[in-house]
Amino acid sequence: MDARQLEYFLAVVEHGGFSRAAAALHIAQPSLSQAIAGLEADLGLPLFHRVGRGVVLSEAGAELLEPSRQVLRDLAAVRDTAAALSGLARGTVEVATMPSPGVEPLATLIRRCAERHPDLTVSARAAFTPEDVVRMVRTGACELGLLGSDGPVTAAGLDVLRVEEQPFVVVAAPGGAFLDGRPVAPGDLAGHRLVASRPGSLMRRIVDDIVAGTEATIATVVDHRTSLLPLVLSGTGIAVLPAAWAALARSCGAAVAPIEPTAHLRIALIGRKGHLTPAARAFRQLAEEYAARPTRRPRAPR
Repeated sequence: MDARQLEYFLAVVEHGGFSRAAAALHIAQPSLSQAIAGLEADLGLPLFHRVGRGVVLSEAGAELLEPSRQVLRDLAAVRDTAAALSGLARGTVEVATMPSPGVEPLATLIRRCAERHPDLTVSARAAFTPEDVVRMVRTGACELGLLGSDGPVTAAGLDVLRVEEQPFVVVAAPGGAFLDGRPVAPGDLAGHRLVASRPGSLMRRIVDDIVAGTEATIATVVDHRTSLLPLVLSGTGIAVLPAAWAALARSCGAAVAPIEPTAHLRIALIGRKGHLTPAARAFRQLAEEYAARPTRRPRAPR
């Protein structure tokens, strides 16, 4: 068994089959199949069940996913440490992130990482629920995860760093009923048309709670949160979003009004306890510094 075989094994899992994995690895499919067969022979266990032209993980294959990822990550850490000793600080940290934390604080953390560790690479992978983030960290798909929750963040067996709490704000097109920086009450949303995410999502549940009883109308429902800001700027409606979106919205010309009182999205960084690569430790250190910063005062109206 060698690292190349483990890399091939994970490629088949990530790409959902031998042909796509071979194409991604730029090798012939028979060579890939031979390598996997050799790995299965070494282990004495089948890693995949062949179903028609496809494959599914066997029970043994599923159990070996996380250890295989960890082995390859440790080998990369050895190379990165050797490079650092020769004066080159490099490496890759893989971070699973939900959409709103993926705007902030991720953008600030990546910027600070680039400033302090210019040769480190941050690879952000999409997750859409707290459970997705936890699963990706537990299985070793990512070393770290940024998630948002409407309650205290807990993840048994994982290290949890509470990063910040983001209040919800109204984002509206300029020149409308909402003035940038001027607080509004939930009742002030009455009669307005809202652009919101689909029912069943965490964000939609929080938004529904905020506008409950206000007679605000959900006018547009979107799956992709990247559609929210363009729709707001086009005048389609207003949006209720975590404060993570405030800076981006303002840079696009939108008005951002704090809601008082409001709910908060609790942002946390999670990771496995006691075993992080140097790159992941460096990223976590930046998150700790971010979490320890003084709380900023609300922005005054323009």
